[in-house]
Amino acid sequence: MDNRAWIRLVENSTQTEVSLEDVKERLERYVDMASRTGRQLGWSYEEAAFPYTMEERTENGNSWLILKGKDPKMYRGLIIGVKQEAAEKGGHHTIQILLPPGATHGDKSKANEFCRYLAKAFQGELRLFNGRIMYFYPRK
Repeated sequence: MDNRAWIRLVENSTQTEVSLEDVKERLERYVDMASRTGRQLGWSYEEAAFPYTMEERTENGNSWLILKGKDPKMYRGLIIGVKQEAAEKGGHHTIQILLPPGATHGDKSKANEFCRYLAKAFQGELRLFNGRIMYFYPRK
């Protein structure tokens, strides 16, 4: 199994370009939706739905979102980045989700959940950690 998944934006996606700030906004919206659900249920659901702190790092001109787990026994962290493919490969924008060494099964489960959420939000093509592909854009 691979330690990364990616979401590729295609012609039929809601947008053809994506930035790290766009991804960060979508994840903040995810946390907001979880907190609203928690208020309706009467418990802090956002802690269970998003058990990470989010920080942005830049190294060698590349920016990454680092999600650090709040409970290291259950969740250690994830790395999310955005890149643009070479023009020969179509020039598509891609969101990558990486499981760092030492990631837990909980991290992988949350990464799959975030992948599906982001792919649905951007209507992209999702390649999961196990190699399977899910299409969230309108196909002809």
